[in-house]
Amino acid sequence: MAEVLVVTSKVKKFIKEQGGCNTSAETIDILSKAIERLCQKGVDSAKADGRKTVMARDIVIDHL
Repeated sequence: MAEVLVVTSKVKKFIKEQGGCNTSAETIDILSKAIERLCQKGVDSAKADGRKTVMARDIVIDHL
């Protein structure tokens, strides 16, 4: 299991409130992996532009 990058209790609460559903541990894992990938893409983009700061424009969410 990788490092958890989302607040599990907040995710579970959101899912429960929005749809009355429970949340599996696998859901938290996959969300953390998605956040990790988004952050890495942001780092790569900032470095490619010669910056040390990741900005909102570096985080591209292409399938929401």
